[in-house]
Amino acid sequence: MSSENLPQSPDQDQAPQEPRKPRVAVVFGGRSSEHGISVVTAGAVMRAIDREKYDVLPIGITSDGRWALTADEPDRMAITDRKVPNVEQLAESTEGAVVLSVDPANREVVYSEPGSVPKALGEVDVVFPVLHGPYGEDGTLQGLLELSGVPYVGSGVLASAVGQDKEYMKRVFLSFGLPVGPYEVIRPREWAADPSAARARIVDFAGEHGWPLFVKPARGGSSMGITKVSDLSGLDEAIEEAQRHDPKVLVESLLTGREIECGVLEFEDGPRASVPAEIPPVSAHDFYDFEAKYIDSAAGIVPAPLTGAQTAELQRLAVRAFDAASCEGLVRADFFLQDNGEFVINEINTMPGFTPISMYPRMWQESGVDYAELIDRLIQAALRRPTGLR
Repeated sequence: MSSENLPQSPDQDQAPQEPRKPRVAVVFGGRSSEHGISVVTAGAVMRAIDREKYDVLPIGITSDGRWALTADEPDRMAITDRKVPNVEQLAESTEGAVVLSVDPANREVVYSEPGSVPKALGEVDVVFPVLHGPYGEDGTLQGLLELSGVPYVGSGVLASAVGQDKEYMKRVFLSFGLPVGPYEVIRPREWAADPSAARARIVDFAGEHGWPLFVKPARGGSSMGITKVSDLSGLDEAIEEAQRHDPKVLVESLLTGREIECGVLEFEDGPRASVPAEIPPVSAHDFYDFEAKYIDSAAGIVPAPLTGAQTAELQRLAVRAFDAASCEGLVRADFFLQDNGEFVINEINTMPGFTPISMYPRMWQESGVDYAELIDRLIQAALRRPTGLR
């Protein structure tokens, strides 16, 4: 990629200019198995950002972790023929790399290629990280941005880590009195040293709570690596499938009832909950798996058909979960409404799917905040919030 084709810093114009627009780096892709969904989310966000109000710098992280300068072409970042896109298809160069300074006094982004003089791309005022899963949504990227002194959209290091690790998420929720379903954890050292003991523990768990069980990566997302297991014969294979995504495995009992979601958004006066949505059973899918979510586009019901009292209780629990995990910016909280009328929280997602048809934006659309305004609110909140201890 030649230097003349690089995006120019807003600071490099020679003629006097009006105060420059805030510059938003949209960072997407990453090393997790949710790489492609992150690209799809980024395309939707970039398409909706008000270019009269903000400058946009798209930065993709390849599957092997290289930060790449990508084309500002959101239309190329969509699911096509049931296939998700990737950063490698969008990168301007197979060798060039983007580097963000870790000096809090210098927010400049630099682009370099082997054998070429590094090129300054100008300062970044705020990062909109739309990575899903480990190495991005789990506090790792947030830690880098804290070191760099660059404001960013969404939760900080602790809340991002808690939101990614379903075991510790549940522990936090329980400590705050939130209702959580039964679960067990299989740690990698335990499975490697004594799988028979781990297997026996899960059998005892099933004896208490019944089959089927759900076996999933403890730090995964987008329903990847999840298996519904009906008896002991399928347990080992389900654990191996989960471990393809994460060496730590979560085993959960089946919770019967309706799947209900609620969005939380941080306003100037604190977090507020959206109207809820319901995820109905999807034909041809045993549960709400990856293809049901993203390929076959299960249509959620917004708002969910709940009573006023049920809606109020759900919203209270969603905000409680947001506060319990010390979240910031946004969260999608997922619940089961059990047959006995009680809500059980399944998980929170600190960077939920963010296309216009995703549940989080749809819930806020029904709550009076449209997609473009939602993105603007998140960017403005990040610009107001300092990095560091707060």
